[in-house]
Amino acid sequence: MAERKDDSDLDDIPVSEEELQEALSVLAGSDPENCSYPVGYVKRQAVFACNTCTPSPAEPAGICLACANKCHDGHDIFELHTKRNFRCDCGNRKFQGFQCQLIPVKDEENAKNHYNHNFNGCYCICDRPYPDTDEQGRETGGEMIQCVVCEDWFHSKHLGCSIVEPEDLQEMVCEGCMNKAPFLWTYAANFAVPPVINVSQSEEEVEVDVEGGGQKEEGSEPLQNENEEPTSSHEEKRTKRSPTCKRTHEEMTGSPRKSMIKTATCKLKELQAQGLRRLKQGAVFWPYGWRSELCTCTSCKRAYVAAEVQFLMDQSDTMLAYENRGLDQPFGQHLLMALTSSMDHVQQLEVIYGIKELTTSITAFLGQHAAEGRTVTVEAVREFFAELHARKRRRTSAGCE
Repeated sequence: MAERKDDSDLDDIPVSEEELQEALSVLAGSDPENCSYPVGYVKRQAVFACNTCTPSPAEPAGICLACANKCHDGHDIFELHTKRNFRCDCGNRKFQGFQCQLIPVKDEENAKNHYNHNFNGCYCICDRPYPDTDEQGRETGGEMIQCVVCEDWFHSKHLGCSIVEPEDLQEMVCEGCMNKAPFLWTYAANFAVPPVINVSQSEEEVEVDVEGGGQKEEGSEPLQNENEEPTSSHEEKRTKRSPTCKRTHEEMTGSPRKSMIKTATCKLKELQAQGLRRLKQGAVFWPYGWRSELCTCTSCKRAYVAAEVQFLMDQSDTMLAYENRGLDQPFGQHLLMALTSSMDHVQQLEVIYGIKELTTSITAFLGQHAAEGRTVTVEAVREFFAELHARKRRRTSAGCE
């Protein structure tokens, strides 16, 4: 979850191994040394917002990991987890004269970037900060979960449904995004985790005709297949979950192979013909690999583009694929977890930044010697670490000015 990098209030918040693992995976997939701006709109990267340089809600801006590290060291930084198709704003018109140290010349703005209230430190439909503390300094609000479509964060109590157990958390699409792409309700009835929604028995369900854009009302349908016996408890409903909830090797590695298989007929129409229904209310939790079940016929592709969810066809867009790439890095292992277990949250993040930067620098150092056919001498190593130390002193001095 997004937090301020230098907020002293975080010192007393305990950090679990799972939370540190998440921080590692988020940072590991992005470059801490080089501004991502020249790459363009990066498929997925860690994004930050600087409350020191761009405090106005009317001018939201985001910066990459390298710029948060180099250009905004010592500033009031929001960590925004990851964003898709985002280009670094550091030093553009929104920063009112502040120049990026890594890429000084940039376009005045990045028109294709998408911003929301997260860039001002607010989240969920309640538009509250995170961490959210009361007058006595106690943290309130509880756990937050990110929608994979709008990428906003929601308190579990504001999702409109009961969530699955933490160890089973999967991709979530909020109710608002489900309604913006209403054809997803058909897939939800067939592949998503069975919902637990508190609604009256008499409440009616609306079936959406995706292609025609029309709606027709029907009586409330059962949440399970008509041929199945009705369940009597929440636990029984969970046991009837699709077997695709279990992650396969392909899903763990973000393999797009299944998504490349094309069908001659429209899978969406076939699913609609099966007649399974689901109440169109509340957020939806999906099993790993659910995107491979989406139809890729021409008509459906047009529907994805119209609803601005075409990225759902890309298996490598998922957070799981991004984190797997990050954790493949040498430092993303449990050794670091043990090393930082006694540190507070702010110190842990600083260590993560530092080790990632060191890893990148060492790789570049060795790569340069290999390319030039030079032997790595003791003196060369000493000079390398002396330069790193001097670079750190320069950044520290600049941050104190």
